[in-house]
Amino acid sequence: MAGLQASTLKNVIWNFAEQFLTKGISVVTTLVLAWLLVPEDYALIAMLAVVIALSSALVDGGFGQAIIRKTEITPEELDTVFWTNIGLSIVIYGLVYLLAPAIASFYNEERLIELIRVVGIAIFFQSLIVVQEAVLSRALKFKQQVKVVLPAAILSSVSAIVLAYYEFGVWSLIYQIVINSFFLFVFYWMLKLWRPTMIFKVDALVDLWQFSKFIVIDSMVAIPFKNMYLMVLPKYFAAGPVGLYFFAEKLKKVLIGLIVNSVQKVTYPALSKIQDDHVRLKQGYRKVVATTTFLLFPMMFLLAALAPTLFELVLPEKWHGAAIYLQLMCLAALFNPLNSINLNILKVKGRSDLVFYVGIFKKIIVIALFIYTLQFGIVEIILGQIVASVINYVPNAYYSFRLIQYSIKEQLADFLPGLFLSFFITAGVYYLQELMSWPAWVELFLLSFVYLTVYLIGAYLLKLHAFELASEMIYKKFKNEK
Repeated sequence: MAGLQASTLKNVIWNFAEQFLTKGISVVTTLVLAWLLVPEDYALIAMLAVVIALSSALVDGGFGQAIIRKTEITPEELDTVFWTNIGLSIVIYGLVYLLAPAIASFYNEERLIELIRVVGIAIFFQSLIVVQEAVLSRALKFKQQVKVVLPAAILSSVSAIVLAYYEFGVWSLIYQIVINSFFLFVFYWMLKLWRPTMIFKVDALVDLWQFSKFIVIDSMVAIPFKNMYLMVLPKYFAAGPVGLYFFAEKLKKVLIGLIVNSVQKVTYPALSKIQDDHVRLKQGYRKVVATTTFLLFPMMFLLAALAPTLFELVLPEKWHGAAIYLQLMCLAALFNPLNSINLNILKVKGRSDLVFYVGIFKKIIVIALFIYTLQFGIVEIILGQIVASVINYVPNAYYSFRLIQYSIKEQLADFLPGLFLSFFITAGVYYLQELMSWPAWVELFLLSFVYLTVYLIGAYLLKLHAFELASEMIYKKFKNEK
């Protein structure tokens, strides 16, 4: 039992390290492109966001997660999923192509027609890697994923920077998406993980669909709501502020995705293997919650405190207005890993129906707050996101208790100490920043060092369980490498 839990947490950290490299490239690329592009370019991409996200989810069809969850998977099932995904990609691209003029008309932006039709090419390449991604995740071979994701990210990022330098504008961002999907396809297939045969079984598809149907329906409902800010804001606000919002959102997704994606990708397949053992499942999730929040909270609070200084240091003045958006988004994202972990419990236990129903409740809360705050401004809209994230934690945590007896009280005991410690240190650092008048790079380096040092010393003196877990894992990792 201890071995599996340690292995799961080790995979979380390893996957985090891999994604750190990939996401680091994305951050650097975003910052470089900020010097070459303008907020209006990002506003155009914001209008496309929901089309891209919906297309990707439909191509997957939920079958990737169904493959990961099944205790035993047959070659016939893999073949069936592969051919189904290709068929879906053709149908979906046809719909995207036909709907492009209507979307452009909605935003009164004719350039969107060609942009949508070109970016839609990525749909086909995405359909070719669903099975390969699931096979790797199922086998917990996260080290191999860096051989795919990292070079694809580098090549697509370099391409985008070169195109932006030669004044391709928004097209540099469009081609980045297409080029990245193409190289992901190339590198996944170079690993020779699996090869399809000309087999398609309706029975296998129906069996997998019993699980994946709720995942697909939830995604179809979730994606428009998750991107509704990017869908609606261009209708109510000028392109400049919308571009700043999207830019801050992009940075937030990259940084927070570092931890949230690592947790989801590792805990779901690893703990699916012990889905019938409630005791081991609960113990594993408790360790994941404690360790993940211990890593995330200081990162998010520190970024929120130092965002203005960071923007001043690395970005031109035209982007400085996005700093306040990023600060608030960091606070809104504090509960993201907790919600992801609790959501994975529903998936591991095979309750995809609850994933759907809980998702509906959460979306109602988000919509209500969005409608109310839309009348004020973008800052107030993000404040509404903070309130929604806290409220929506409750149903997620409730079903964790119902399914594996992981109560809200126990969850609070696992993450509140780290949350309070991070908050109070952040308040001190923010106050020090107000007193300083040193160069931005000096303030950034010095305050980051002070923050992390005080955080680790405080965690040690308070004997936080999460600190002990993290220290133990790091010690074992270095010991094993010697």
